[in-house]
Amino acid sequence: MIDSFSHLNYKNPLIEGRYVSPIDLKPITNLWDSFVVKGLSGVSVNGNSIPVYRFGSGDKTILMWSQMHGNESTTTKGLVDFIGFLTAASQTSNHMLKQCTLIVIPILNPDGAVAYTRVNQNQVDLNRDFQDFSQPESVFLKSVFDRVAPDFCFNLHDQRTIFSVGSPAKPATMSFLAPAADKDCTLTPSRAIAMKLIAVMNETLQQMIPDQIGRFDDAFNNQCVGDYFQELGVPTILFEAGHYPEDYQREVSRALVFHALFSAVNSIAGDSYINYPLDAYFDIPENQKNFLDIGVIHPHLVNKLIPQDSVVAIQYKEVLEAGKIRFVPEFQSIAQDHKLSFHKIVDLSILESDLQASVLQNIKDIVAAICV
Repeated sequence: MIDSFSHLNYKNPLIEGRYVSPIDLKPITNLWDSFVVKGLSGVSVNGNSIPVYRFGSGDKTILMWSQMHGNESTTTKGLVDFIGFLTAASQTSNHMLKQCTLIVIPILNPDGAVAYTRVNQNQVDLNRDFQDFSQPESVFLKSVFDRVAPDFCFNLHDQRTIFSVGSPAKPATMSFLAPAADKDCTLTPSRAIAMKLIAVMNETLQQMIPDQIGRFDDAFNNQCVGDYFQELGVPTILFEAGHYPEDYQREVSRALVFHALFSAVNSIAGDSYINYPLDAYFDIPENQKNFLDIGVIHPHLVNKLIPQDSVVAIQYKEVLEAGKIRFVPEFQSIAQDHKLSFHKIVDLSILESDLQASVLQNIKDIVAAICV
């Protein structure tokens, strides 16, 4: 599945799972004090600090930020692991740090991270605030951009379990986008560079998760940070860590983020991305939305009102409880055309299940309560 050796050597044991707050990250960032960029620290709506770190001294500057959406923590974990690699001396990491300067914001939206919400404390999606600049976190990211004048920007996110790739559908476990710089989606020089870097990462990840890498729709929206920075002429890449089968804690996806960052930065350090054809980017299939978490077959055994050949579609809701994320099943729809794909099939005609008894009973109660 994954060449796990290189990642497991640097996987930080202090963070795991879906919930990553500034407090969770503190034991790690305390070790990064010597890398703090002095005089460049933001403050969130709630007064939480937003520190910035510098790794390396090369003339190719890469600005990276994660958890712009507070409930999207997988790329933060992968980023932490990658920094662990960079700060452990090796010939490869030394080369990267000599050629590149990485400016890193591990959690741009600390208030959202604490509350496990997409939005900030003012209920604003920061990734739709790059014309209004109404929020301190958006203003701060722009100020960092202006000060460091990056040559590349990495915009690190998570995507939902609904995203699929190909036919028959597979989970979109990683997705990328070279955002458009205008409404005509012109192939600008900066966008072409972003596409080539994505082609590099795709080549690496295809060896680990073949046919599970997607490309986002590039409709232009300069309220989004990626489109905004691309419009300013800086190659910007959207990273989206997605679902791998049975990996709801996204520890496999975390490893894939690590490998993606490694391949991209290594390619920048050696300028190897320049030789990649643009067609390699467009060959990546576009994401679709064909997946749901659970498909319940033979639901009529619990609810006679439901037609026998139907599938009850259920999606998990992520709920923060005591510092952990609980996945609560919720009814979505009844499907009879069988065009949807499911990460898991629950067959109510089979007595035994690998689901927890409480989860299975919850699913049965949901099916029983459906009014057709």
